[in-house]
Amino acid sequence: MLLGFDIGGTKCAVILGNPTEEDGLDIIDKEVLPTNRPVYEMIELLFVTAEHLLQKNAVPLEKIEGIGISCGGPLSSKKGLILSPPNLPGWDEIPIVSLTEKRFGKKTLLQNDANACALAEWKFGAGRGFENVIFLTFGTGMGAGLILDGRLYSGTSDLAGEVGHLRLAAIGPVGFGKAGSFEGFCSGGGIAQLAQIKVREKLQMGEKVPFCNSLQELPQLTAKIVAEAAYQGDPVAIDIYKTCGHYLGKGLSLLIDILNPEIIILGSIYGRAKDLLEPHMKAVIEEEAIHDSKMACRIVPAGLSENIGDMAALSLAEFAAEQQATLLNSKKNDRRGNYKTQDK
Repeated sequence: MLLGFDIGGTKCAVILGNPTEEDGLDIIDKEVLPTNRPVYEMIELLFVTAEHLLQKNAVPLEKIEGIGISCGGPLSSKKGLILSPPNLPGWDEIPIVSLTEKRFGKKTLLQNDANACALAEWKFGAGRGFENVIFLTFGTGMGAGLILDGRLYSGTSDLAGEVGHLRLAAIGPVGFGKAGSFEGFCSGGGIAQLAQIKVREKLQMGEKVPFCNSLQELPQLTAKIVAEAAYQGDPVAIDIYKTCGHYLGKGLSLLIDILNPEIIILGSIYGRAKDLLEPHMKAVIEEEAIHDSKMACRIVPAGLSENIGDMAALSLAEFAAEQQATLLNSKKNDRRGNYKTQDK
């Protein structure tokens, strides 16, 4: 059995799962909690909830083989620290791994949410069977998890895959603190900014926009509202997603040229608005990317869909269990080697 924690800025989840004989993962049970308490109170609540989940499902702690923690960055997976994520105020240098291992006595792994989702999609979703996989969150923000040559690549400082910071244009919506960035054009917040710019122009010219009737409504615009209007045929909304798709193609072309992946998996917004984005994305990739690299690469929506956050945490837990088993086997082999040496 496996235990996972998915820590987010607005909500957290505690997940109990079990590997299957078919090399899959079953979600046995989960509890969702609002992230609305001071940091150490919140961590205590997560631990108590996990203990309740085990008791509720009659799972003794001895049956838990590993624990995984997925959290928004920045963080240090090597040191087991959460390092002041912007959506988790007060979570400054929190030793979440040591706290968890002390409470439960189980091997625990921490990764940022993009890396954890990449691992989940690679092992159980759309990336299954591939060796070179890029997963893009494409949700509130734009981050990437990289599986290269069959291994998760996190970089020297756990900052590999911060593709949202790439600048795609000299000016444009702001994302990741940078105007014209990949995240600025291709994220929930970026699409909302694009909508505000384009709708403001229309309204100030005296034109009507059915999905936003006045300048006062601009702050309420979201990627979801714009997508719904686009699917209903609104030309302004369609144009907003056309712009997003264009820059999505630019960003993906860079990744295709640099990393030569077999598959790029796009999460969240792409799965819900693929028809609005794909034609414009593909047109840019056709012009921008190296021919042989783009022909070798598939671009698909996430396979795990709405379960991806839960599966991400459990994938880390399974990875932790595998590491622990490898360590134990190594120690056994070392002891056997010593015994043989002593016998001689």
